Amino acid sequence: MKAPANSNVLRAGPTARMSAAGKARLLSVRGEPLFLAAWERALFFHYEIEPAILQRELPFELDLRDGKAYVSLVAFIMRDMRPSFGGQLAAWIFKPVATHSFLNVRTYVKCAGEPGICFLTEWLSSRLSVTLGPPVYGLPYRYAKIDYRHRHETNHLRGEVKAPKQGRQFTYEARLESGSGFCPCEAGSLDEFLLERYTAFNWRGKSRRFFRVWHPPWPQMPAQVSIGGNSLLTGAFPWFECARFVGANYSPGFREVWMGRAQSCKN
Repeated sequence: MKAPANSNVLRAGPTARMSAAGKARLLSVRGEPLFLAAWERALFFHYEIEPAILQRELPFELDLRDGKAYVSLVAFIMRDMRPSFGGQLAAWIFKPVATHSFLNVRTYVKCAGEPGICFLTEWLSSRLSVTLGPPVYGLPYRYAKIDYRHRHETNHLRGEVKAPKQGRQFTYEARLESGSGFCPCEAGSLDEFLLERYTAFNWRGKSRRFFRVWHPPWPQMPAQVSIGGNSLLTGAFPWFECARFVGANYSPGFREVWMGRAQSCKN
């Protein structure tokens, strides 16, 4: 497949090598990618946590940076997911699950030397997708009511994620620096370590899986975040009380992202 015609495609810069390597890994499997989608208006929240606390929760080796472990939340909207084949008919069939909001909780791991992210849980605004996701990809989906108002055009963002059964929520507001433009992460920076990831690992019972994705380097800028209610996270993960917020990034996202098939981890 050719790279998508996208005004957000950033061809130059050091992070382009990571994106290119991710694309090569994805396309090394015949028939990839399986799905296409837009990922829009993504706000990343980053937390530092003691590695020993987090490692006991995972069946993968943590990918540490200077001996430190990180957990990130990603609040974004996925739009127009459809198979990469089948044209308009396939897109029409997928329309009931094509567009919804996410709040991902992920950490940073490696498997057989390949770095990636590992999903701890994902809250979705689509009940149907919550039902279908686990058997297809083994992903840890949960339902939540999600209201995102990521209006970077006015430099103001806010969001609310509520788990109605548990009565828990995660709320926030964020500001972007007026006049700043979106650009790739600085080479070798913590931002690059946290954002430029092209493999997703997960597990269900004893089964460990992964799938690969591709998109251009993230166009991003720092965000100043104020977090309100946090019971959604501490209720799901008591150890989250020990996590220390270290920063946030915002990106307008991409009109087209490639997503690969679920595969079994061999090591």
